[in-house]
Amino acid sequence: MNFEKELAAIQQRNARVEAEKAWELSWTRRLFIAVVTYVTAGVWLVLIHDTYPWAKALVPTVGYLLSTASLPVVKRWWIGRCKEG
Repeated sequence: MNFEKELAAIQQRNARVEAEKAWELSWTRRLFIAVVTYVTAGVWLVLIHDTYPWAKALVPTVGYLLSTASLPVVKRWWIGRCKEG
């Protein structure tokens, strides 16, 4: 009986970890962060009376999206490098 409870607990934990990993890799999460970044940067630029604030707010947003898009490539390179060493 104890074994079955432990197995069920492990399966629940694995399901939770898999869901969290899927969230970390999801485009929903990336786009949400990008929108928050864009709005935050835009509001800040408006508050300091910068020119073209909403256009300039695209810079950190696009930078974030490009960095997250390149992470899988960098991860594969890093893992391959670690296996060599």
